Amino acid sequence: MTELILIRHGETDWNRELRFQGQLDVPLNATGLEQARRVAERLAGEPLDALFSSDLQRALQTARALAQRAGHDEPLLEAGLREQHFGMVEGLRVPEIQQRYPQAWARWVRFDEHYAFDGGECIRDFHARVLAAVRGLAQRHLSQTVAVVTHGGVLDMIYRSARGLPLSGPRVSEIPNAGINRVRLQGEAIEILDWADTRHLADLPPQPVYDQQRLAREREAAARVADSA
Repeated sequence: MTELILIRHGETDWNRELRFQGQLDVPLNATGLEQARRVAERLAGEPLDALFSSDLQRALQTARALAQRAGHDEPLLEAGLREQHFGMVEGLRVPEIQQRYPQAWARWVRFDEHYAFDGGECIRDFHARVLAAVRGLAQRHLSQTVAVVTHGGVLDMIYRSARGLPLSGPRVSEIPNAGINRVRLQGEAIEILDWADTRHLADLPPQPVYDQQRLAREREAAARVADSA
């Protein structure tokens, strides 16, 4: 059995602009640095046996704040904890994708686990990568508590696995920047102990939200209008 404290990285300017970051290496903004400081302060009194991070700098900057406060050395890097690769749309906002790649966007908002933007990674492959990385580090740290700093999509894959949710379909879990999520792994099973804890961020500005459920509703409404025309 291994307990994981899962932390989404702090905010970036691209989070604020709702751009698809994917595996482009975007740094934290001023709010994100403050979020990182606060999550480090929040977890300072908890014994951590190891600290892992995605190798993308927005996660690593967040993890380094935690390492400094907790007295750890440099976080251990795990490329398997990277965000999903979005291929040709990385760096773009939704209106830009809709204008440049309307057919690709129409397919994307079906949230089909088998679909990927050109040059990107489908949800099925992404899920397999994430679960292999998480279960691998859990096996290496049996009976320990491990902090993991990663990305929203990675946390979504873990949440779906723990809840037994399908990989297709829009995201249903809250995954705030610098939120704290606690899970327990035993064998193949993942148990959620706590999710989306943001008490340490209560007085900071409201966070931007990439609302996949809203996008799915808009697609369904557009399809109904088309069918009735």
